[in-house]
Amino acid sequence: MRIHVQNPEAVHMEVSPELWHEACARAGAIAEGHEISFGTDEAAFAAAMQTADILITATSALAKRIPFTAPRLKMVFCTSAGVDRLMPADWLPPGAKLLNNSGVHSAKSGEYAAMALLMLNARIPGAIAAQQTGTWKPFLTPTLRGKHVTVVGTGTLGAAAARAARQFGAHVTGVRRGHDPHPDFDAVVSTDRLDDILPTSQFLVLACPLTAATRNLMTRQRLERLPKGAGIVNVGRGGLVEQEALCDLLDSGHLRGAILDVFVPEPLPQGHRVWTTKNLVATAHMAADDPTTYYSDSLDIFFTNLTALVDGHPLPNLVDLTHGY
Repeated sequence: MRIHVQNPEAVHMEVSPELWHEACARAGAIAEGHEISFGTDEAAFAAAMQTADILITATSALAKRIPFTAPRLKMVFCTSAGVDRLMPADWLPPGAKLLNNSGVHSAKSGEYAAMALLMLNARIPGAIAAQQTGTWKPFLTPTLRGKHVTVVGTGTLGAAAARAARQFGAHVTGVRRGHDPHPDFDAVVSTDRLDDILPTSQFLVLACPLTAATRNLMTRQRLERLPKGAGIVNVGRGGLVEQEALCDLLDSGHLRGAILDVFVPEPLPQGHRVWTTKNLVATAHMAADDPTTYYSDSLDIFFTNLTALVDGHPLPNLVDLTHGY
């Protein structure tokens, strides 16, 4: 097959020829006999799309080139789990499949969730604020054991967060479209029961995709339903929460702390309210990416899906265009 890799023009990580050849060696026979090209600019993309059967690319590199013409394209493999910026997928050539790299982020996001929950439970955002003002303000906190953690999203990100919380003895409830049990959660409820469980959620972790159904899922009214002193972690997308309302409730003291990795907009401009909101710790959309394994793991997932495509089996990472993930 004719495979084209389109890397972003400004990158801190990329699918390099070296990583490609290493992945081919691991993949075996399925990786043999393909014609491969690499590009970063518009000219390389336009030329490759005339003959490409498969496109491997970052959503950031693809979104700005939609729509495009690709008469032979059979598969678009995105090197990210979230594909919200590509929706609706009416740009997708007829018959082509859209895939993501879900599964790559689990280990790193689990560590981030563990760090964030422990920081919130120990009131570290408040300690940072006290340090910035030169205030000696001791306070004692109990362990995370027995606390109630609600995780919205039970995919690879949410499941990793649940495992992280449970290893410290927290009781974890997952929120998903359905209500089937999940081995990484103590309980699972459907999204229509979210309002019922928020009043007992001492910590809320947002780890679901951004879709039409989840945009502004955490409205001001829902944030106010959280108990006083609750903490929030967001490793999903900034658009899942009404950001101004979250800042208001942190500044008022209703919410005790938040550790956020995603925002609206990104990157956050200088002078944005988030930078000075009380007890808010912001990281620059880096919770789930391990630079030593991210693209090598992504390519392994790509070849697993290519094997399924060639064999006529269901594609493990196929994006459901109806739901957007």
